[in-house]
Amino acid sequence: MIPADPALTICARGLSRSFGTHVAVKPLDLDVRRGEVVGLLGPNGAGKSTTMQMLTGNLAPGSGEIRICGIDLLESPRQAKARIGYLPETPPLYRELNVREYLDLVAKLHRMPKAQRAEAVISAMARCGLADTGRKLIGTLSKGYQQRVGIAQAIVHEPDVIILDEPTVGLDPNQILDIRRLIRELGERHSVILSTHILPEVEAVCDRVQIMHHGEIVFSNTIAGLREFQSGRTMIVGLQHPPAADALAAIPGVEHVETDGEGRFRVRFAQDSDPSAALLSAAAAHNWGLQQLTPARSSLEDVFVQLTRDDAAEDAAAA
Repeated sequence: MIPADPALTICARGLSRSFGTHVAVKPLDLDVRRGEVVGLLGPNGAGKSTTMQMLTGNLAPGSGEIRICGIDLLESPRQAKARIGYLPETPPLYRELNVREYLDLVAKLHRMPKAQRAEAVISAMARCGLADTGRKLIGTLSKGYQQRVGIAQAIVHEPDVIILDEPTVGLDPNQILDIRRLIRELGERHSVILSTHILPEVEAVCDRVQIMHHGEIVFSNTIAGLREFQSGRTMIVGLQHPPAADALAAIPGVEHVETDGEGRFRVRFAQDSDPSAALLSAAAAHNWGLQQLTPARSSLEDVFVQLTRDDAAEDAAAA
């Protein structure tokens, strides 16, 4: 039983799903608070889409419990789904309708009172940059504008929870910036789960990152925590007269060395080791001219590759 917590808009416990003998999602727990934007990442086949489909009630979980704003999604699906706005990877658009007609239909499906629908449609169009497209047929719009319509349908009923699967696919750079601003705005009043393969986008708009690997969450931390991930085990070493990387790799306690520009190296320490003193001694003894010795800050790409590199190796082997 999930304990009541009014601060949580999404609370999942022991959530899992299998397809035959294939385990797509292993039992996992997930919490999202109001005013929080969470980035859900992972390589293809990691279980992201399956997880999002379970959270939105589009796929029944094999096991586990999901509560949306305290409402059990399995026991009271209609009430729980009324709190959710969902943009799947392929937006659910009716190409033969114009934008205003379509958004009005979506508002009706969400059982919004007639007196509120017109204002809600206008607001959603304005927030998504669609104010001048209300009378245009969706089928005549560019892919970027169709994506905007997809986001508008996810927010037209002012849901507490917004789940966006690849929301900036097909958008040009200016449109991407607009959607990022919109996601940040949505995160001020709603809970947002964002799935994307554009890693800088996650760092730009998300408060917290969850990385999935083989159907389970292998990393969960804030963006600030991400930047400190394993930074204590990696140093940037700058040398005026740099040796070959092998010379640094031979220092006891050094696990791996990468060239990071002219005269700069990214040095990763072995677990429970700190060869800083040995690096200082070696630099002085061999006249390398030490100019920099600072902790490295991990990027989201660094963490993602480190935690999911087995997937890439297995895919290459299978190919």
